[in-house]
Amino acid sequence: MAVWRELWWGFEGSAQPRSKASSKKARAAGWSGDSLWKLVVTEPTLRTLPAMDTLSERDGYPSPMRRNRRILGLLALSTSTLLLTSCSNKNISGLGFPKGASSINDTTGSLWYWAWVAAGVVGVTTLILIFWPIVFHRKKNEEFPKQTRYNIPVEVAYTLIPFLIVAVLFGYTARDESRITKIDTPATAPHNIHVNAQQWSWQFTYNDAPSAPTVTGTPAQRPTLVLPLGEKVLFTITSSDVDHGFWIPAYMIQIQALPHVTNQLEFSAEKLGTFPGRCNILCGRDHSQMLFTVKVVTPAQYTAYINSLKVA
Repeated sequence: MAVWRELWWGFEGSAQPRSKASSKKARAAGWSGDSLWKLVVTEPTLRTLPAMDTLSERDGYPSPMRRNRRILGLLALSTSTLLLTSCSNKNISGLGFPKGASSINDTTGSLWYWAWVAAGVVGVTTLILIFWPIVFHRKKNEEFPKQTRYNIPVEVAYTLIPFLIVAVLFGYTARDESRITKIDTPATAPHNIHVNAQQWSWQFTYNDAPSAPTVTGTPAQRPTLVLPLGEKVLFTITSSDVDHGFWIPAYMIQIQALPHVTNQLEFSAEKLGTFPGRCNILCGRDHSQMLFTVKVVTPAQYTAYINSLKVA
């Protein structure tokens, strides 16, 4: 064996003798001069190739179909775990907003929650429609798949369903908007506050007091809007220069402050405490500094506060 390895085993897998001397020795030993390696090369075809699933399972790997199912299973498990761990009453009750902070939170919050439900249904349905053909309609053979030019029921469905979703959302939005923007007249409103926006701060004029005192803020010193607990306040909102947005995130309400336009909004604060407010319409250089603070106090404290203000 050692002699034959020396004679026949060439460098880098060569099957020929290494030299002429080795060739003579090999011929003397009975070598005919043909290559020692005789490989039969057969061009693979669909009939000769083993199935992919059989090959991968035989080699110790799961089939592509099983791998995809495992991936989808892990994805579903992780998604459900995330939802279950985040669905505590504290986290999901307001979906990022304090519940019941004002008289309009319940109206706005219901619309907010169901809009997320609609978005979730649409998102999950879309994911199913994407992954279903990937998993269950993979290429199985070389046969040319059936070609379909059109499918009238499917086309009607994917036209009608989005229209119905938008129509339902529009209907509920219009209903809730009419409730939110419904106001009393200034003469019958329990409290009247004039909110004037200006670059880049706010002015709050309390028309409840006979002297109608005004609190004026600056970007460096944000003003405080004091509200009585549980009592409706009619806000008259204007702007001295450009478009602004009167926004109190905790109350889930925003209304534009526009020059030469008077907007009105009415609601009551239902929780004691302080809440941030800001302009949410880009209004110039110091837009990010156009902030204010909402402070909710008892009715007695509110009366004492406005009476203590000096006339601007």
